[in-house]
Amino acid sequence: MLKTIEKEISNQAAPPALQAEFAQHDFEKLRNFCRLTYIASIFIWLLFDLIVSIKGGQGFTGASMVFLSVMVVLTIILGFVRKSRHFDILNVMFVLVITLGIRLIIFGLPTDAQPIWLILVTSSTLYSASVLPLSRGAFIAVVAITWVTLNPFLMTQESVTDLRGTLLLCYLAFLSSLTIYSFFKLRKIKLYNFTMTRLLVTQAYIDALTEIPNRRAFMTRATSTLQSRPRVYDHYLAMIDIDNFKQVNDHYGHDIGDEVLKRTAASIQSVLADHEYARMGGEEFAVYLSGVRRSDVEALMDKLCRQVREDPHAHPVTVSIGLTRVEDNDTLNQALAKADKALYVSKNSGKDRFTFR
Repeated sequence: MLKTIEKEISNQAAPPALQAEFAQHDFEKLRNFCRLTYIASIFIWLLFDLIVSIKGGQGFTGASMVFLSVMVVLTIILGFVRKSRHFDILNVMFVLVITLGIRLIIFGLPTDAQPIWLILVTSSTLYSASVLPLSRGAFIAVVAITWVTLNPFLMTQESVTDLRGTLLLCYLAFLSSLTIYSFFKLRKIKLYNFTMTRLLVTQAYIDALTEIPNRRAFMTRATSTLQSRPRVYDHYLAMIDIDNFKQVNDHYGHDIGDEVLKRTAASIQSVLADHEYARMGGEEFAVYLSGVRRSDVEALMDKLCRQVREDPHAHPVTVSIGLTRVEDNDTLNQALAKADKALYVSKNSGKDRFTFR
């Protein structure tokens, strides 16, 4: 069963919206790692530059200061970047600057050593980019920039036709191909894991029929709200029940009953979109209203009753609502019990109404 589901999901192409959400999630999780990679790259570049400058007699030039300053500025900007697409652009700029800076340093090495060092730096740059949360396009841009600026056959005495040049080209092609394959394979696995996580969370916290939060989600979010939000105004809890729902199922069938549940959930979602709501099970729903006045709660419940009652459908229904004010020392379960008692009063007082307790 599990293998069948995994195979079905892996064969489905992720929609653009999901891929964009994955890219943003991946970047947010690895933002600090990206900053650390930039800092480490700058440190290695600076160390390399100082060694060549001192031992190679090249000297720490003004160009080195310019490259160093630009890389530091880009690293600082990274701390303010919040969107993955902006990071893609920033990373392309950083790679362009650091590869040009490395090329400048390598000019200070002996001529016969330059191609080898260019290949080593190329492999290091591509590997570093492959573990960053980049999009496909951004990674391809990094590969292109690296190949152009660190080309071991450009502005060197190395020739592709020579034995050494042919070996260097083969080695460069192997390293580049391996890194590119690893990036796309790793990205595919990460996207698959993200998709599976989204699916599991949705199944665990969203009611499959009405597509609104379920009891587990409500208890988690309402408890968090109860504990964390300041009591500027009162907090209220509402229990909502569809009137005569068993008769709807008995007379019209469960398909019609399901439609009634969906319509009621849609009404609750429409009227109470700014609050925590959920299907608790069967024909029961719950709503947690935080930071509201009693008059606001009355207006919302009156609107909900009217919207359900006046829904132009072949099988109209009404709802009964029980309300309670959540006291400072109440737990969520205690508040639910009080709201349930208020719901019982509404049911026995004619239905299609709300009652406070």
